[in-house]
Amino acid sequence: MTDFLYRKSGQAVGFLEKTWIYDIHGHPVGQLRDSHVYKMSGRYVGELYDDMVVDMHIRLGSIGSSGSPGSAGSRARPGSRGSRALSCKDVWDDLLD
Repeated sequence: MTDFLYRKSGQAVGFLEKTWIYDIHGHPVGQLRDSHVYKMSGRYVGELYDDMVVDMHIRLGSIGSSGSPGSAGSRARPGSRGSRALSCKDVWDDLLD
């Protein structure tokens, strides 16, 4: 079963596979260490919370790049799960730039 990741709006944007984060098309975009989310370059982005990548105002340093796991292949998009009302900012796009 695929663990999908969502925007606060409820739109599926990616998925987890072990400690790697992929966009919905299967391209690696980040790494997960505990609940901490890092770009592929190793720069800290935010926290994984309720299947979303959000800014919880925690500032961690870079973990350095640990290479690329390669493509995981695209996944069928699940339907929207409905929006979430959180005070935290959705930072999914920070993984992509």
